[in-house]
Amino acid sequence: MNELTLQVSGISVKDGKKQASVRFSDNDRYAEGIIPDCIITKSEGFTKEETAQLEDYLKANLSELKKASAKINPLNAIMRK
Repeated sequence: MNELTLQVSGISVKDGKKQASVRFSDNDRYAEGIIPDCIITKSEGFTKEETAQLEDYLKANLSELKKASAKINPLNAIMRK
């Protein structure tokens, strides 16, 4: 089994609500979602059961994911600092 990586974006505002994007991926599959809703919005290669497990992971780790997202400065990310 390939190693699954997780990427978290900085905070954005959509429809007046703060959110961040998350992406799980390995060599063959990916799943994208949003927090704090903790839902997977798009996926390729994951089963429904695996997608549900990823959503459970988001719920269980929401506090840490929010903190990680808050630390991301979009300007630094663009400038690769």
